[in-house]
Amino acid sequence: MKSIWFFVGIILTVMGGIIILGGIYNLIEPPAIKTVLANTHPDLWWGSIMVVFGSFMYLKNRKQNI
Repeated sequence: MKSIWFFVGIILTVMGGIIILGGIYNLIEPPAIKTVLANTHPDLWWGSIMVVFGSFMYLKNRKQNI
């Protein structure tokens, strides 16, 4: 049986990857309405953080048997 953190790691990695892809799309095709912090590209930052943390959780818990 796998730990819940194994599945949390998978979900965070996938969701972070989707957010990064959306951020890349926004870099290529900027939205018509600009927000205040659009120039900091928060979707790329948060997507990267989610991928790193999700990968860490996945790799930490992939070989555990409970």
